[in-house]
Amino acid sequence: MKPIYRLLRKINSYLRRTPVAWLQLSHQKIRLLVAILGVAFSIILIFTQLGLRAMLFDGVTLLPQSLNGDLYILSSYSVNIRDSSFPSIYLYQADAIEGVAETRPLYVSSARWVDPQLLESSAQVPSQERQSSRLQVIAFNPTKPVFKIPEINQQLNLLSVPGGILYDRLAKSELGDVPQLLASKGRGKVSSILNNRRVTVMGLFNLGSTFFYEGVAIMSDWNYGQIIGTDSLDEVTIGVISLEPGADLRAVAKNISDNLSRDIKVLTPEELSQGEQDYVATWSQGKVLNFGAAIGFVVGIIIVYQVIYTDVSEHLPEYATLKAMGYKDRDLSLVVLQESLLLAIMGFIPGYLVSYGIYYLMAEFVELPVSMNPGIALKVFTLNLIMCTISGAIAIKKLRTADPADIFY
Repeated sequence: MKPIYRLLRKINSYLRRTPVAWLQLSHQKIRLLVAILGVAFSIILIFTQLGLRAMLFDGVTLLPQSLNGDLYILSSYSVNIRDSSFPSIYLYQADAIEGVAETRPLYVSSARWVDPQLLESSAQVPSQERQSSRLQVIAFNPTKPVFKIPEINQQLNLLSVPGGILYDRLAKSELGDVPQLLASKGRGKVSSILNNRRVTVMGLFNLGSTFFYEGVAIMSDWNYGQIIGTDSLDEVTIGVISLEPGADLRAVAKNISDNLSRDIKVLTPEELSQGEQDYVATWSQGKVLNFGAAIGFVVGIIIVYQVIYTDVSEHLPEYATLKAMGYKDRDLSLVVLQESLLLAIMGFIPGYLVSYGIYYLMAEFVELPVSMNPGIALKVFTLNLIMCTISGAIAIKKLRTADPADIFY
């Protein structure tokens, strides 16, 4: 009980102290307001850059994280999923490996999509003159589902319809308001053109757009062959592997790698997602966003440093008096650090609120899939605390060089 009692006494003693840090900050209201706005500006900049970066890096993992497999086979020459292509014969060979329960081919490609509304309003316009957008096409055998998204698995029977597809309701509006068309006037189907072939939207699901594509369509492998070409079924994009109960994942993966051609590589779900993010990390866009966040961090350090440094400089006589009274540098340094942390907290609140609004505007009007998740908020808040602590630590040097004898000479 004694340690707890001593701790409570220390807390009580601290709470009863005069809030020197707050009094010094609030002494000049205009300067405090400018400092808060400066910190908020740097936080907004960091939030925006990290939000766009998260959209870039998380977007490429939407497909890998939606697949229902224990292991995945890709071409060893590919740097990402879109570039992968290997002969389907390797899946039959993998299926014979001990511990493998089932192998399923997944086909990923892109196709030209025509807005259904544009199609209806320009029925007399030649197909080569119709505007089209790029749509990601994913195909598999409906009898061997590869997704763990319940909404897709509940509509597998619709994929068996010739020309039938499932459409991503989170696709960008430039592809057409397909969900609204399906809901309007009791229409259960919407027709469009995909790679100059007539297709019918039979249902919807949620996945999301990325920097690569504006939307996603899912179809059966048979329809995929009709639209992309029958030869395309000979080349698999991803091999989805399910293991037998109790099988050792690493051992089976090594066994597949040892027995199959070096033209393929075997990845776990984590390695598949990480490989996509590693590929995006080489893009100039990712580096620019990291640089932008770093600039916001540096700007915040400079702003907070200027505020704290000016405050310390203006109150040097008071600090010198406290030193002469016996206060140690450590005690006065804590006051400066408290000022920087107060600025960090007060600046974070408006910065967070404005950033939340920016995220909403980007998602609503620019249709960028950004969202304010706890991970980003926590990361920015941590960077904000570090930023302001660094500023306070630099400003402390001015405080420690103050000599009472020099001040009152």
